Amino acid sequence: MVAVVGILLGVAAGFMLEPSVPVGLQPYLPIAVVAALDAVFGGIRAKLDGIFDDKQFVVSFVSNVLVAALIVYLGDQLGAGGQLSTSVVVVLGIRIFGNVAAIRRHLFRA
Repeated sequence: MVAVVGILLGVAAGFMLEPSVPVGLQPYLPIAVVAALDAVFGGIRAKLDGIFDDKQFVVSFVSNVLVAALIVYLGDQLGAGGQLSTSVVVVLGIRIFGNVAAIRRHLFRA
């Protein structure tokens, strides 16, 4: 219940404060969101499998975001930012869909 209240407060604060992302960080935001979603769905899957560990979740969440942003940053520096951004989204997308499929199988036995 605390998590739901926290999410609702965060969404409300976002709508009221209307934060903006600096121009230099805008290319990294979508990648960071996809990496964070990968960690969240992995955490949900682990919880349903009964192997969830909060420390592992936090480390996974932070490391996913940092590694994805680093890959995109290096791609920008090498002149291949678009290709590496696409590859990060594809890899994380595959992981997200795999986790969602496992969650679906667990919840619906299908």
